[in-house]
Amino acid sequence: MNFTRWSARLPRTQRRTAARADRAARRPQPAAAGGGSGSVPAARGERSDPSDRGEPPPGAAAQALEDGLPTAVPTLDGLSVHDVLGQVPALVAVVYGPDHRIAYVNDSYTAIFGARTPGAAARQALPELQELGLLPLMDQVLRSGRPRTVKSRRVSGARAGAAPGAEAAAAGSGAASPASAGGRVRHGYYTFTCSPIEMAAPLPAPALAPAVAPAAASSGPDSASSSTPEADADTVTHTEADAGTVADAAAPVAAPGTGQAPSMLGPRAEQPRLRGVLVFGADVTDQVEAAERLRASERLQRQAAVTLQRSLLPQELEQPDDLRVAATYQPGGTDAAVGGDWYDVITLGAGRTALVIGDVMGRGVRAAAVMGQLRTAVRAYARLDLPPHEVLQLLDGLAAEIDPSQIATCVYAVHDPNENRLVYASAGHLPILVRDPDGTVSRAAEPTGPPLGTGGWLHTSASLPFGPGSSAVLYTDGLVERRDKDIYEGVAALERVFAGATGTPQVMCDRLIRALGITAEHDDDVAVLVLQHPARTGHDAELFHNAALDLLGGVEAAPRARAFASGVLASWRFPMELRDLGVLAASELVANSLQHGVPPMRLRLRRTDRRLIIEVTDGDEHLPRRRRAEPADEAGRGISIVATIASSWGSRRTPGGGKAVWCEFALPAG
Repeated sequence: MNFTRWSARLPRTQRRTAARADRAARRPQPAAAGGGSGSVPAARGERSDPSDRGEPPPGAAAQALEDGLPTAVPTLDGLSVHDVLGQVPALVAVVYGPDHRIAYVNDSYTAIFGARTPGAAARQALPELQELGLLPLMDQVLRSGRPRTVKSRRVSGARAGAAPGAEAAAAGSGAASPASAGGRVRHGYYTFTCSPIEMAAPLPAPALAPAVAPAAASSGPDSASSSTPEADADTVTHTEADAGTVADAAAPVAAPGTGQAPSMLGPRAEQPRLRGVLVFGADVTDQVEAAERLRASERLQRQAAVTLQRSLLPQELEQPDDLRVAATYQPGGTDAAVGGDWYDVITLGAGRTALVIGDVMGRGVRAAAVMGQLRTAVRAYARLDLPPHEVLQLLDGLAAEIDPSQIATCVYAVHDPNENRLVYASAGHLPILVRDPDGTVSRAAEPTGPPLGTGGWLHTSASLPFGPGSSAVLYTDGLVERRDKDIYEGVAALERVFAGATGTPQVMCDRLIRALGITAEHDDDVAVLVLQHPARTGHDAELFHNAALDLLGGVEAAPRARAFASGVLASWRFPMELRDLGVLAASELVANSLQHGVPPMRLRLRRTDRRLIIEVTDGDEHLPRRRRAEPADEAGRGISIVATIASSWGSRRTPGGGKAVWCEFALPAG
């Protein structure tokens, strides 16, 4: 019985006694002192009385360790290579010579790949090494004398628990192998290290005979265990049972043609050396499977994060009547930490369109959540039809309330087809690029305000010309920023690419992405928004018209407005029903302006391919509200009538002071 496994359960005195008894049972018994003349003297380490040579009694070292006293370091000279490598829970194979002949394989190797013939060349006897790509590596180890390692190689072997050599025995007898007999085939991953070693070359058989014969003749039945360690290291034993394995430290496998194999303990002085390779395969199946599970989990997390990010972005862009718009978003990197880039297109009414792009600093779900809240807030503020700088002013305060540790950059721009300009405000964002019809690219001025979330700053608005035939691009820093370059070098590169980009907005987005080297492995999120103001000719031009009438006030303003609207709508060949509704809406809006506004006043009619827009402007800044009029009220029904007959209506303050009130009618299909 091995008392070691029970030593933790025994009292202190019993544990020391059990350890001494275990060591005494394992120690070889020395031969009698007065043996025959041919007997071998007992080794020094096997004397029965330790006190004769001044050594401490048995158990003294263990007692010293338990008492915390310093002890002598045990020697490892007597360790058996066979015992060490045979008990290692790894695949071990020892080969020698330029053709890598087999010197030794341990039980773990045999259990996986089956028994192997000693002395056979590895190319024929170890095909698994060829499949794993280790033979060229072993050649390099022999040439360079340096170890080489290959990591995580997949190994397919016999089913777990199969007896060593069962596969080979089954193949030789024609029976079904354990792996094919319904057993579980073992697939694992191993990291193989090939290390150079040197072994003592085997002595020829005639040279060994004189050394072996006297020992055999002089040893009686009781003297087999009385050999010294020196004699054991130089004596080579051969039995049929030991073929193919190293029986002990002094009994390696026989090499073909000589009957002997190289010794793995170290060369003797009179023996030449053989260079070989120790192949050590450590089982890393658990680590590989854990890493694969981690990668699968990260893929699922990334998919969830990207899904969250994309769900917070517009699923389909609104398409204004006067603009062509497309956008592209590409998440950066391969981890689950998506960024906070976003974009949006918002139709404001009366033909005006808001275009937004922004970037929340940082990565992860938190950044995406802040981005979603900011995008929702932008849409809500846009419905108020405020100037761009006022929208960013509101966003600035909201961003500080959402998360004081987060800041974001943003550009909010508004396109008005009546003015052919792009009015914008920038909160620390990169400049808008506008390409004129002649191909000239202009860059917007520096940001009109600091990033959102900083607080305490006033934002302002600026404008850019954006007439028919022009294009513009809004983008986040992931498109132009590189770790080894200044960000404005990337902006300059984007200008050059944008100057030559043609096609639809979606085609232009894709070309910009490719031209600036954005791939799936790019480490930052990228959002790009491209808009075009097409120059219409021919039949398309007939679908877009504008007409305006300045009103001076007075009692004749309303009749003039009705007559002007009736004539213009008739010239645009609208159906009679739509013409009557348009005239009624124009009359009510002008009457409301005459009653509640101040000059100057203007009536504007505009048609697109999808809607009729009627707008009245005046010099008063008070915005009308729709209210419920009582039966006895003589006023207050004009806006309610307009809201009832029109598809939509709204009002806004104009930059120069005053207001604009508008309504829209959807055109019939065809």
